[in-house]
Amino acid sequence: MHVGRSYKLKEFIIWTRRRTYQLILLGIIPVIIYEVIGWKWVNIPWTVVALLGTATAFIVGFKNTQTYNRTQEAHQVWATILTNSRGWAIMCRDFIGDETITKKLIRRHLAWVTALRFHMREARIWETTEYKHNVEYQSSYHVPEWETFMEDEILKYLEPAEAKVVLRKSNPATQILGMQSRTITDVFEEEPGSMGKYIEMEKSIKEFFVLQGRSERIKDTPYPRQYSIINTFFVRLFCFLLPYGMLREFDDLNSVADGFMNGYMIWLVVPFSIIISWMYVSLEQVGESTENPFEGGANDVPISQISRMIEIEMLEFLGENDVPVQMQAQNNILV
Repeated sequence: MHVGRSYKLKEFIIWTRRRTYQLILLGIIPVIIYEVIGWKWVNIPWTVVALLGTATAFIVGFKNTQTYNRTQEAHQVWATILTNSRGWAIMCRDFIGDETITKKLIRRHLAWVTALRFHMREARIWETTEYKHNVEYQSSYHVPEWETFMEDEILKYLEPAEAKVVLRKSNPATQILGMQSRTITDVFEEEPGSMGKYIEMEKSIKEFFVLQGRSERIKDTPYPRQYSIINTFFVRLFCFLLPYGMLREFDDLNSVADGFMNGYMIWLVVPFSIIISWMYVSLEQVGESTENPFEGGANDVPISQISRMIEIEMLEFLGENDVPVQMQAQNNILV
């Protein structure tokens, strides 16, 4: 997640430069065909291009709105995980008299957060982190889940026997929550009059299951492919046809142009078509980079930073002194 004032125009130009190179070719070729070769018939009526541009603007705007909503929902899920984790730590500390069990429940919760964040960073075939423009930008920050192993991180919080059981399962996070439920059941079975506390803690575990499910749904359900591909088709078709629709319009300007530009107005098709097309391809690329809020991109939900906040606060509840430091933004990027 970008936490600076804003992206710089220079960053955007560098990030989109590969597509800009394509737009330059798409702008130059029609002018050469029309002006140099003399094939005047390649001109396309501007009305056709304008209608296509309007339709493209609608579909690009629709996609960007939906992908933004996906990212906002993902952020809400992890913000709620942070809030509920604080509540879980308080209940573990105040509802349970055994300090050893309290410590086990809190550290096991940290293992759950760890397992979930690593699961969210797993690659999916529809994600875009391997695209060249994204790989290039990733050099300005690092993703902790790509530099360590989940097994090593979970062993910081679970006993080796528990970790061995959890890591054999297809979904370690689910198994950890199951262990939590079994532990508090055993604790409160031996404590008369504790049904209210037991119910509250079970509700919390259920809520963690719900939040995990919502996070997994966003991760494992891509933006609908039919909308994604039609968006790409429309943008590419518009960028291809745009300079052809501008040929006659700029050629007619020669009748009113004076000075050195008289007779050469047609060449202005190149810069103006590039500028207009760049706006569309940039919007498409922004929407593309917002589709998958957990993949490790610069615009993702900062689940690593949120997990670190949970870890710091819960270890402080336990009164431990060996607490990690808060994660800082790298070149204005929090992950």
